Amino acid sequence: MKLHIKKGDTVKVLAGDDKGRQGKILHVDVKKQRAKVEGLNMVAKHTKPSSKNPQGGIIRQEAGIHISNLMVVDSKGNATRIGRRLDEKTNKSVRYSKKSGEVIK
Repeated sequence: MKLHIKKGDTVKVLAGDDKGRQGKILHVDVKKQRAKVEGLNMVAKHTKPSSKNPQGGIIRQEAGIHISNLMVVDSKGNATRIGRRLDEKTNKSVRYSKKSGEVIK
């Protein structure tokens, strides 16, 4: 299944506690249709002491946000819907901004 977002995209949050904020996609879970966005939807995770974290304690980390609540931001900084079209030069499918028409990399 193809999604409108992928790792590395800059997105804007449309709903929830972080509504209106922007961030970069760190990870996309295709099966659950959720994405982790850098610095958004932070949760506290309680950890036991381990070799990786000898002190243990409470760690703040990003939790997943459903992709329906995210919208890709184009190079001009506008939140936009995403379309797919065939590139004439390479004959490959490319994503483009429906608002400005430019290709999103």
